[in-house]
Amino acid sequence: MAQLEIKLKRSFIGRKDDQIATAKALGLRKIGQSVVREDNQAVRGMINKIPFMLEVKELN
Repeated sequence: MAQLEIKLKRSFIGRKDDQIATAKALGLRKIGQSVVREDNQAVRGMINKIPFMLEVKELN
């Protein structure tokens, strides 16, 4: 299964609580932090909720 590298590029300041919770559920807590997650519908849904805060790369 493919994997995604997800990087937090925007601050939590001024964001709604559900947007902050979504980023934290992905495992992102600091600007510039990146995590690798499996590419599935649940993760894609979280990414689609806050695309303006994230940078996403698909890994082989």
